[in-house]
Amino acid sequence: MGEKILEIRHLSKSFGTNEVLRDIDFSVSKGDVTSIIGASGSGKSTLLRCINLLETPTSGEILFHGEDITKIRGGAPKYRAKVGMVFQSFNLFDNMTVLKNCTVGQKRVLKRKSAEAKEKALYYLEKVGMAPYIDAKPRQLSGGQKQRVAIARALAMDPELLLFDEPTSALDPEMVGEVLSVMKSLAENDMTMLVVTHEMAFARDVSNHVVYMNSGVICEEGAPRDIFNSPQRQETKDFLSRFLNG
Repeated sequence: MGEKILEIRHLSKSFGTNEVLRDIDFSVSKGDVTSIIGASGSGKSTLLRCINLLETPTSGEILFHGEDITKIRGGAPKYRAKVGMVFQSFNLFDNMTVLKNCTVGQKRVLKRKSAEAKEKALYYLEKVGMAPYIDAKPRQLSGGQKQRVAIARALAMDPELLLFDEPTSALDPEMVGEVLSVMKSLAENDMTMLVVTHEMAFARDVSNHVVYMNSGVICEEGAPRDIFNSPQRQETKDFLSRFLNG
């Protein structure tokens, strides 16, 4: 097992009296592809938003290389430069070209020169098959193309860990495959990823670790073969039954 990059310890999150996450514990090591699965409303996206400091945990700790992420020098921008996030709704800047979307963060956060930022952006746009579209605006792209640009933008920051929040849920079915193909390629190149997903085949075939959440808690976790072939908890069996029977 590689070095631990991220450790979540006794994490809880409440909105008023509504406790969305309760006593979440798990870790992500270098090279891991961890899929978080579970029904809608189980707390998966809230967990990812806490990890990316878009939400503040109510209690518990999130450690990045052993350091509390709320106390990292340079604050959230410095941390997010190392822990990138790909959203289900793409979150591209509509008034910027594809290329500028992929360079602006590098220049502002990493203080890269324009030439270096452009070179890095072009490299990753080529990787995700979007190099021909560098002068296009997001409105001229399909959903699958937008998501591939969003992935290239995140990669251009040279993150140690990439978070994916249901990256295919806003896509038409025919576009899902092209995004999953990019993610699978990243996994094959040892990119460390934490993926909230409803794509059970991806979780089973690409991940090396699966976390099943139910009602704000981790119900079961382990290797994909164990979770999918011999789940121990009834809740896990019920959730997976439709997929397994199919």
